[in-house]
Amino acid sequence: MLVGATALAVLGVTSVTTVACGTAPPPPDLDDLTTALDRARADSRLATDAAAASRGSAVDALTAIAAERSAHAEALSEEILRMTGHAAPTTSVTASATTSAAATSAPGPDPTADDVIGALRASADSATRAAAALTGYRAGLLGSIAAACTAAYTVALTPAAGVR
Repeated sequence: MLVGATALAVLGVTSVTTVACGTAPPPPDLDDLTTALDRARADSRLATDAAAASRGSAVDALTAIAAERSAHAEALSEEILRMTGHAAPTTSVTASATTSAAATSAPGPDPTADDVIGALRASADSATRAAAALTGYRAGLLGSIAAACTAAYTVALTPAAGVR
């Protein structure tokens, strides 16, 4: 009987040790921040590529948007580092798969301001939904990113401003 109790005690200690020494689950906000980071990086690249293929005032607007989305990526990377203690990934699995598929297919037409508007609209919607689910600094960070994306596609790239 004593041997059985000792075996159970050892088994219990081993189980507790295994759980305690295991990798902690990622913070719940990490997915939202990583998604926003991937979108910011992609938007910056898209705006840079669209600026290279554009002329006139569109170049300035697209270049400014690329820089702004790059700044968003930096702020998100810093928050991920602060939250996890580890640098943000350079790309997520989804972005890597998309990049690999794009690299193997034939090159398409140059991106346009309309492409950037669509991407910014999607990024603003995503950041708005995430901000509503978060609290504190992270909610404010994503809320301000949503506002900046909305302003970029409604003001900086609007046809009324003559940018096309």
